Amino acid sequence: MSPKSLQQGNLSSPTIFLLLGFSSAYRAQVTLCLCFSLIYLVTVLGNLLIMTLVWLDAHLHSPMYLFLGHLLFLDICCSSVTLPKIRGDSFSPQKTIYLVGCITQIYFFLCFGGSKCMLLAAMAYDRYLAICHPLHYLACMSKKMYHCLVAVLWLSGSFSPLIQALLTTCLPFCRSSMIDHLFCEMPFSLSCSPNAPLNKAALHALAGTIGMGSFLLILMLYVHIIRAVLQKGAGTQTAFATCTSHLTMVALFFSAGAVAYLVPHSSGSREMDEVLALLYAIVTPMLNPIIYSLRNSEVKGAIRKALCRALLQMFTKG
Repeated sequence: MSPKSLQQGNLSSPTIFLLLGFSSAYRAQVTLCLCFSLIYLVTVLGNLLIMTLVWLDAHLHSPMYLFLGHLLFLDICCSSVTLPKIRGDSFSPQKTIYLVGCITQIYFFLCFGGSKCMLLAAMAYDRYLAICHPLHYLACMSKKMYHCLVAVLWLSGSFSPLIQALLTTCLPFCRSSMIDHLFCEMPFSLSCSPNAPLNKAALHALAGTIGMGSFLLILMLYVHIIRAVLQKGAGTQTAFATCTSHLTMVALFFSAGAVAYLVPHSSGSREMDEVLALLYAIVTPMLNPIIYSLRNSEVKGAIRKALCRALLQMFTKG
C-alpha cells in the first residue's frame, strides 16, 4: 500500500499512521537496525547490571541508590517504548502503526519521561537533605518518606499523559496519515478538529509544568547545596562528590530535552529533529549506567566486589 493510498483510506477510517522515519535505502536500513539493536542491548544490560548491584549490595540500600534503581528501570522502559518499534521498522517498506498503538506509545513515552523528571528532582532533594541537614537526614528521609515520594512521582507521571491520551482518542484525523518522525508524537497537526490546538496547548502546559517545575526545583536545591558546601568546607565537599553523577545526568537529560522539544528548528531540518529526539529518548538512557559506574566510587566498589566474587567462584569450581 502506497503512502498516497494509505492517506486516502484514512480520510474515511483513520486507524493507521505512516511513520516516515529515516532513509529507505537498504544499506542505510541495515546500518540503522544494527545501531539500534546495539544501543538497546547496551541500555538494557547496563541498566540491569547497576540495578542488580543495588539490589544485591547491602551498602547500596540507601535512598540515593534506591532512587537510582527506579531511574534505571525508567531508562529501560523509555527505550523499550520506542526502540523495538524503530528497529523493526528499519526493514519494513511501510512503517505503519495503528492509532491505538500510536496513542499507547505516546502515553508511555510521556509517562516515563514525566516520572523521570520528578525522580531526578527527588534525587536532588535527597542530596539536599544529606548535605544541608545531615543531622535530620534519617528523620526526614525515612522509609515512609521514601515510599511516599516514589508513589507520588509514579502516580503524577502517569496521570497527565492519561488525560492527553484520552483527549487524543476523541480527535478525528482527516488531514493526513503521515507522521514525519521515527516514532509517534501527539498528531495534532493531522486532526481537523477545532479542539486540536486547545489539546496541544494543554499538553504543552502539563508537560512544561512537570519538566520546568522539576528542573527549577533541582536548580533551587543545588543552589542551597553549593552554598552549604562553600560555607561548611571539607566535610560537605566530600559529600558533594556524590552529587556529580546526578548533576551529569540532570544536565544531559534536560539539555537534550530542551534542544529536542523547546529550541525552534527550521522547517527543512527533519533529519536533525529526529536525531535530537533519538538523543533524548534513546541515547541518554544508555549513558546513565555508564555515568554512574565511572563517576561514583561506591558503585565502582560494588562492581569490583561483584567481579571478585564471580572470579573467586569461577576458580573455586575450576
